[in-house]
Amino acid sequence: MTYKVLISDPLSEDGIFPLREAGDVEIVLETDLSKELLLERIPDFDALLVRSQTQVTREVIEQAANLKVIGRAGVGVDNIDLEAATENGVIVVNAPDGNTNSAAEHTMAMLTSLARKIPQAFYALKQNRWDRKKYVGVELKGKTLGIIGLGRIGAEVAARAKGQRMNVIAYDPFLTEEKAENMGIGYGTFAEVLQEADFITVHTPLLKETKHIINKEAFAMMKDGVQIINCARGGIIDEDALYNAIVEKKVAGAALDVFEQEPIHHHKLLELPEVIATPHLGASTIEAQKNVAIDVSHDVITILRGGLAQSPVNIPSVPQEVMKKIEPYFYLSEKLGAFLARLGNEVVEEIWIYYAGDLAEMEVTPLTRNTVKGLLKRHLGDHVNTVNAAFLAEKKGITIHEQKTSSTKGFTNLLTVETKSKSGKRKVAGTLLNGLGARIVKVDHYSMDVVPEGHMVLIHHKDQPGAIGRVGSLLAKNDVNIATMQVGRTEIGGDAIMMLVIDKQLEQHELDQLQELTDIYHATAVDL
Repeated sequence: MTYKVLISDPLSEDGIFPLREAGDVEIVLETDLSKELLLERIPDFDALLVRSQTQVTREVIEQAANLKVIGRAGVGVDNIDLEAATENGVIVVNAPDGNTNSAAEHTMAMLTSLARKIPQAFYALKQNRWDRKKYVGVELKGKTLGIIGLGRIGAEVAARAKGQRMNVIAYDPFLTEEKAENMGIGYGTFAEVLQEADFITVHTPLLKETKHIINKEAFAMMKDGVQIINCARGGIIDEDALYNAIVEKKVAGAALDVFEQEPIHHHKLLELPEVIATPHLGASTIEAQKNVAIDVSHDVITILRGGLAQSPVNIPSVPQEVMKKIEPYFYLSEKLGAFLARLGNEVVEEIWIYYAGDLAEMEVTPLTRNTVKGLLKRHLGDHVNTVNAAFLAEKKGITIHEQKTSSTKGFTNLLTVETKSKSGKRKVAGTLLNGLGARIVKVDHYSMDVVPEGHMVLIHHKDQPGAIGRVGSLLAKNDVNIATMQVGRTEIGGDAIMMLVIDKQLEQHELDQLQELTDIYHATAVDL
């Protein structure tokens, strides 16, 4: 059988060599297709390879009667409708590792250029100015590099910085002291990295939790004269706060490859002589473009021949009879994982997932992956999915346990998720109620009955008269409306919890106010 592959964006010729070598693949190169022409051509193809130019919309996917796989030669898949692909049984693959080296090298180039003021000095020469005294730099040797986010690229940067004889300290939600020691780097909290570093580089995905993570408050914690590098994602650094920190001489320099809005024109940061910048060139090397095309080409061939991909982005199709049974539990499983992810900031070491009742009779592996996805998504964002969740958990040193039990504890079906970290275990259980949908029925050892959605606040408190009233009064004072409230306790007058569903997300200062109330131990915002 011969498979037809459409390449609709320019790709490295060396990168698509695996496709040309495959005896059962026919390649068609047609770039710059209009939407109408793409819709006309796509029904003939088994696979589609793109970069960022082609928009693979729901309309395109639904028109592609024979399409089995979409390959994205790169990391981001914003131009591909993943939901439509999954619904139509089309596997989407990308190349998350192909540009790691290029991005790390670009970060080090920016770091060195920033330290030695190379771009500014070159510009002065172009203006016929020989200003040696003005462009005195600093050595990297002996300086401390703080890395926020220690994924593939952050780890590569750490290795290179050690080669420059820098001291490296890193923060990552999945980094432990043991892992840091094995890498030969320092382990720190987010605040400790900010306080100790002479240079700070960020390598996190852009999520709700990481947007403007380097802000006015963060700059206030840093050393005077700190220098900042961002070759990750625009929006991780608050650009207004960075501008003010440079003007106020708190920050001595910044090297930026990415911006919140791209392309940029007349950006105020570029008016500052302390700032150097490039137009999002982190992955723009001949080798990276070749590598991402090679990686995705291999995956496309493997999938067309019925194998398993190395870098899938969405869940592959499962037998219809299996999906029909487990599909109602997908929403619940992800929400339980997401709930636990928001209960604390400690590194999770183990995940236990217990299936009871009807669930114990089903094929639950997809549900396990979905639960792990919900847990990891807080820190990894859309990079994690039901296909790669287990792999990413393993890479983060998290052990996954799956267990079926006959003990239903009064429920027709029960899904319980438990996490273990150094300080102990946290647990949440949920079920599906006929006609009512998903419910959280237990948090740790307290019984509950809460719909797992919306803005929630989990409060640990002492079971005393007036505690609930004080919480309600404070929220009312802050113009926060309570939709529902559940209270759980094990004994009168002992420790208890209350779960509130509210109409808007609480700010940190509002959580702090709650925790200052009498008989309130701790308050956690859980936004699902």
